Amino acid sequence: MNESPNRRAVVVGLFVIIGLTFLLGGILLVGNLHETFNNKIGVFSLFDDVNGLQKGNNVWYSGVKIGTVSNLSFHGKSQVEVKIDIETKTRKYIRKDAKVKISSDGFIGNKILVIYGGTEKSPEVEEGDTLEVEKSFSSVEIINTLQDNNKNILVITNDLKTITKKLAGGEGTIGKLLNDSSVYTNINAATASLKIASAKAQLLLGSLETFSSNLNKEGTLANELTRDTLVFKSVKASVMQFQQLADTASVFISNLKQAGSNPNSPIGVMLHDEESTARLKETIKNLESSSKKLDEDLEAAQHNFLLRGFFKKKVKDAKSENKTN
Repeated sequence: MNESPNRRAVVVGLFVIIGLTFLLGGILLVGNLHETFNNKIGVFSLFDDVNGLQKGNNVWYSGVKIGTVSNLSFHGKSQVEVKIDIETKTRKYIRKDAKVKISSDGFIGNKILVIYGGTEKSPEVEEGDTLEVEKSFSSVEIINTLQDNNKNILVITNDLKTITKKLAGGEGTIGKLLNDSSVYTNINAATASLKIASAKAQLLLGSLETFSSNLNKEGTLANELTRDTLVFKSVKASVMQFQQLADTASVFISNLKQAGSNPNSPIGVMLHDEESTARLKETIKNLESSSKKLDEDLEAAQHNFLLRGFFKKKVKDAKSENKTN
């Protein structure tokens, strides 16, 4: 009879232990508390503002949860030191030059820490390392920035309103252009002039192209001048002869001018001595008179009966010679 109560107590105790075991396992499974017993390493980061980050918040890397925030403590005057517990099995993916930033789980969810970046040249993270923090904007800072942007947009809108009002009123160059038809007419005229000038330029380019094509066409003067060295030398020699002739004429005129300016030279005497000039004129006049008298004497000799036969024979010989030719 004494063994029955003891056996019953043992059975009840076993059932209680089994129930507590299942209860503890369920709590650990549902609350994800089994990670508490995993091997972890602790690293640190220094934040100027944790933006509501709390102990127990999750830590993510490439979208995978790899640890939790284990502690927050003040450091220095205003910074906050955050200790991060990272699962040991994930440390091989995290490098010493990786960075940490605060984010949120969803748009209005809990705060989380995100570890990202790192290069393969840097070694794996170790216990007690300090990861660099990337500054992130808080919701308040974002709202303040949006407010500043709204103020700037308002200022720009007011300026645009003022500008459009002046344009509509015909103020400024653009306003006059939009409202004054004469300015538009002048621009059209200038455009037409530019078109005409462009057309003439095209004609000039066409002429130049034709000329350049003739340079390559055999038989043309331009081609001969550019390719035939004999023609070029001949033209060059002609130019040099013209140059020599011009030089000789220049020297002759210079000498003539010098002789004319000298009263002792014959030309100078003729130009400067009036008496000599008068004598020369008288001599020329006498020569003309003598020539006239000589012609008259020859005419009289032709009619003389002693010489008439000679002259007739001479005329006859001249006519026979003309017929022979």
